[in-house]
Amino acid sequence: MDILTTHNIEKKFANHVALDNVSISIPENSIYGLLGPNGAGKTTLIRIINRITAPDKGEVLLNGKPLQPEDVNLIGYLPEERGLYKKMKVGEQALYLAQLKGLSKKESLKRLKMWFEKFEIQAWWDKKVEELSKGMAQKIQFVTTILHEPQLLIFDEPFSGFDPINANMLKQEILELKKKGSTIIFSTHNMGSVEELCDHITLINNSKNILEGQIDNIRKEYKSNIYEIAFNGETDKLASSLNPNYEIIEKIKVDGYNAVKVQIHKQTNENELLSLILPKVEIISFKEVIPSMNDIFIKVVNENKN
Repeated sequence: MDILTTHNIEKKFANHVALDNVSISIPENSIYGLLGPNGAGKTTLIRIINRITAPDKGEVLLNGKPLQPEDVNLIGYLPEERGLYKKMKVGEQALYLAQLKGLSKKESLKRLKMWFEKFEIQAWWDKKVEELSKGMAQKIQFVTTILHEPQLLIFDEPFSGFDPINANMLKQEILELKKKGSTIIFSTHNMGSVEELCDHITLINNSKNILEGQIDNIRKEYKSNIYEIAFNGETDKLASSLNPNYEIIEKIKVDGYNAVKVQIHKQTNENELLSLILPKVEIISFKEVIPSMNDIFIKVVNENKN
């Protein structure tokens, strides 16, 4: 079941088209990557889902029904531009934001105590937000975003300002939230994080949805019959064994061994390739090269330039 769908969303600002007929479907209990270059329209779509702004055309459905004002309490939103009040004390502000989302003061304090202990940030309770580093403030806003246990969470560049240790900690928390039943929209430029976390993605460019689907399926779709071969022997010997159906496109090293990337052309296969090179060199490893999401992102965006 899809927890959230958008149908043919259009949005214009003056003479700028921010979104042009964008439709997405986000499966329940998934991590959904919302990707695209700067200015592509991602933030506009997120703001429409959060009812911060309204589409000119199209509709947003939550749990199969048109999104209503009260549905914002079912959504937790961590924006890229953080929104904490710098002069307020951390605990006072966290308590205030929790109650805005419908929690009682007693329940807010109980949940905040648990999260502050989990993140080992109890000492920050009476500090003003302006005394915190960017990463510290990020932890506070993450806690206030998830505290009311919303059905749908939206994280826009959640790892910005975090060192690798804290970024990994946050990734584990996001995976744990999914395990407990949350659905997460995850917007980022970090394609490594997309591969680690996301089940599905939509790529928006120039206001249009240009690529969508499951991560594994997309990576397989964009593979181009390239194999990486590490071997014990001379590269020239391996090269001499190949016929025109095979092309060495790159010479590299793998764990200290000579290695090549070979492109297979025409109607042939990896078994034939192996049969050609085995008499010449000792094979250490042989694997198909599946393109990364970063490679696919660059390729698809470049192909869709105006």
